Amino acid sequence: MIVAAFVLLALGGGCFLARAIGGPSLADRVIAVDGLVVTIVAAIVLHSIRADTDRYLDVALVVAFIGFVGTTAGARFIERRGG
Repeated sequence: MIVAAFVLLALGGGCFLARAIGGPSLADRVIAVDGLVVTIVAAIVLHSIRADTDRYLDVALVVAFIGFVGTTAGARFIERRGG
């Protein structure tokens, strides 16, 4: 089941990456990068479950916080730019 979850996360991450590279607008790219960060956090948590340790949960928390701050900064930039 964990392998299937990793495969689905990789598929979703690939879709987010394709949208981040080829998104028609800056807002699409910011949302795609946010989705990619969420996918990475989910993969870290899934790896922590597979390894049966809580060592990686701190890393997942830091990555999630950095992703949140980055998305917020991107949204402010788009709002001030007017597009």
